[in-house]
Amino acid sequence: MAKELTEQHKKFLEVLFTEAGGDITTAKNLAGFSRGYSTRLLTNHLKEEIIEATQLYIAMNAPRAAVAMVGGINSPTELGIKDKLNAAKDLLDRAGFVKTDKVQVESSGGVMILPAKEKQIDD
Repeated sequence: MAKELTEQHKKFLEVLFTEAGGDITTAKNLAGFSRGYSTRLLTNHLKEEIIEATQLYIAMNAPRAAVAMVGGINSPTELGIKDKLNAAKDLLDRAGFVKTDKVQVESSGGVMILPAKEKQIDD
């Protein structure tokens, strides 16, 4: 069953990755929660929604990471390119675009699999 969210909860999730820049306390304040409202209580209540919003944010930025990686090919001498490429790689890994390793299997001899022997019943 889906959790019912208040307007403040919705606003918190809305501003978390925009105006608040990912800062939970700032997002809490921007959403109109009182300064005394427990940040831990809020994050515990919205844990699954925060995780879902984070995954969406990463997915939304995956194309920028891909463009940065290809840009590294075009400008390999750009200042700080190694750090930029590492960050792009990490983001793409978290978005589900992982490097694939191909394994080639070769065999010099064949294996033959025979059907199981049937038991004979003696008379």
